[in-house]
Amino acid sequence: MVLDGNASAAVARAARVLADGGLLGLPTETVYGLAANADDATAVAAIFRAKGRPSDHPLIVHLAPPARAGELPEALHHYAASLPVFAERLARAFWPGPLTLILPRRAENAAAAAGGQDSIGLRCPSHPVCQAVLTACVPLGVLGVAAPSANQFGRVSPTTAAHVAGEFGPELMVLDGGPCEVGIESTIVDCSRSVPVLLRPGVITAAQVEAACGQPVLSPEAMESAAPRASGTLESHYAPRAAVRLMDAKSLQAALDLLGADAAHIAVFARSAIRLSSQAVLLRRMPDDAAAAAHRLFATLRDFDDRGVRLIWIENPPPAPEWDGVRDRLQRASA
Repeated sequence: MVLDGNASAAVARAARVLADGGLLGLPTETVYGLAANADDATAVAAIFRAKGRPSDHPLIVHLAPPARAGELPEALHHYAASLPVFAERLARAFWPGPLTLILPRRAENAAAAAGGQDSIGLRCPSHPVCQAVLTACVPLGVLGVAAPSANQFGRVSPTTAAHVAGEFGPELMVLDGGPCEVGIESTIVDCSRSVPVLLRPGVITAAQVEAACGQPVLSPEAMESAAPRASGTLESHYAPRAAVRLMDAKSLQAALDLLGADAAHIAVFARSAIRLSSQAVLLRRMPDDAAAAAHRLFATLRDFDDRGVRLIWIENPPPAPEWDGVRDRLQRASA
């Protein structure tokens, strides 16, 4: 069932579902999540089963916002065994918001949500409906909520309540918080190995992370030790049913010209002006602004799938760093 996330009764009901060990479709500013009590191993196992997700692929734990502005979430140290200075700077700069920090985990808490690792991903979301639910959970004993994207594992993330209901049916309670503002998942920074390491790009760029924490952000390849497993970092991910191919604008136009009037079952998502010789080709314009493109990306891919296309041809994003998050999702979708 889909409930109005702005209704206080729906928020209270959702918090009770989580406290009782159930699953919930929960809006965040990035994408909708499939939520459960992060400290309830049975409830967390239900997330893995519902998504078809490997149980060693860790989940991100979402924390209620602090009671006073300028402070850190009260439950932070329930899950994190330590907080490096640079990680604290990042939390203060970007929380609430679309940034996940990988931190050393307290051994006694959230082992299932962490995929059995000794580190854990934590985030404090900014979506008001999500914040209301997380805050209502705390008096019920739920200090953190594990919430991977509310879709089958490896597929396109949902950015509306209708997307979630379409994935899991009427048995799942879903809070409707409107379309997600950001539209792609959070930036992930590993803070468990003494230096910041960018594991997944998002709308918060590496340059912004460096400016906030005061030291260079490294890539996983620059580290001698292996990176912790993290959400959304598999080579193939975020994939629609249709096959995705990335091309530059010239190659995309040449391929369409070659097919001519025979082109069918193809969708195109491009910033450049594209000439079509076939009315059977479905054309959508990619915004020139990176944030706007991120906002529309997953909804566009889902729409293409709903229309039954077999091929999705997408113009490569620009090389600018603000496009890194969109580029990452498209490269994994096409892998």
